[in-house]
Amino acid sequence: MKILFVSLGCDKNLVDSEVMLGLLRDRHHDITNDEAKAEVIVVNTCSFIHDAREESIQTILEMAELKKSGQCRLLIVTGCLAEKYKDEILEELPEVDAVVGTTAYDRICDVIDRSLEGERVQSFESIDRLPLVNTRRVLTTGGYSSYLKIGEGCDKHCTYCIIPKLRGNYRSVPLENVLKDARQLAESGVTEINIVAQETTTWGKDIYGEKRFPMLLKELCKVEGIRWIRLLYCYPEEITDELIQVIKEEPKICHYLDMPIQHSSDAILKRMGRRTSRQELEDIIGKLRREIPDIALRTTLITGFPGETEEDHENLKSFVETMGFDRLGVFTYSPEEGTPAERMPDQVPEEVKEERRDELMLLQQQISAEKTEQMVGKNLDVLVEGRIPEEGIYVGRTYRDAPEVDGYIFINAEEEIISGDFVTVKVTGADEYDLTGDVIYEFTE
Repeated sequence: MKILFVSLGCDKNLVDSEVMLGLLRDRHHDITNDEAKAEVIVVNTCSFIHDAREESIQTILEMAELKKSGQCRLLIVTGCLAEKYKDEILEELPEVDAVVGTTAYDRICDVIDRSLEGERVQSFESIDRLPLVNTRRVLTTGGYSSYLKIGEGCDKHCTYCIIPKLRGNYRSVPLENVLKDARQLAESGVTEINIVAQETTTWGKDIYGEKRFPMLLKELCKVEGIRWIRLLYCYPEEITDELIQVIKEEPKICHYLDMPIQHSSDAILKRMGRRTSRQELEDIIGKLRREIPDIALRTTLITGFPGETEEDHENLKSFVETMGFDRLGVFTYSPEEGTPAERMPDQVPEEVKEERRDELMLLQQQISAEKTEQMVGKNLDVLVEGRIPEEGIYVGRTYRDAPEVDGYIFINAEEEIISGDFVTVKVTGADEYDLTGDVIYEFTE
């Protein structure tokens, strides 16, 4: 069968899609990117916030049209939207032939077989099951950089977040499975792994009775062929002195940390169910910068959470200005069905949320410009990802730039550079800035 995969949402979802593709390849199915030729279409959906849910529904409807105009025989919906609306999808979308839950994606081959026999399939497992699949993933990220998922689910239960209901409690992927996946990625030519989970820093607590993320990182640093290890989704309250020391000592670990913070006002942090105060956040950021002076810090913030006052917003603006994050994403609060925050009083009007978001992003734009100027004249290693032939320049990323969410750098070089190589370049200036605050650099060798 010719199978088309559409993967939406986060990088954790993408890893699940790559595992499913590996299982389908092992069963001798053909993977295609041609919608018109696809006999089976699988949409791996996201349902984290309203916009993601709308995108998932729209994509399903678009793919459903191919059952009329193309070769498509089966339309299968997997992921978070399927987990949340398992009954509604089959009732309201007759074009959908099967729905697969977030902990049953390893059943994808069986689901296709049953669907081809005419059964309308619902495949779901316990929300706290951890699929462990013995297959080599089909990489969709270009070959040099990939995501490595080390855990599933979350125990934090923030009041705005639906993830624990869709992904279950936190489960660590066992060490041997993580290392096997990392080695297979290296054998496939991957030189940068980006470590992901709903929360990476609590890895091991369900297996060993204590958090052992630093130990896992030391083991990953031993994998031959991997040059960069990037840490994403590290909750601030879990960043220990031991973890900081490992980042300092291990040369493969990028001096880059993605640290979700969400807000700085103590009142809003408490309503969100977060486990830090503004002072604690300032303390951990200060410690990180003292111990690792060249560390690049990324975070995400939410504006317009229920009860957020103008004073809370000013608190957040002063926090952003004081902390001077290298990378910053800001989202407007999205009320999610079934979460405590959805029922909270003092919901903030949408236009106010957007105004506050835009104010923060404009402030971050200025901070990003200043930080880029500070990089001028410095030498940095760059992972080259491709070339723009018409402009004669190469495109890559530094340790300061995570794939897909941060900026790219542009390299002027007379000699040929092979994609996937690491080269050392000198920063000569900043080219431009976009509204997200990410910087597009201009480099020359």
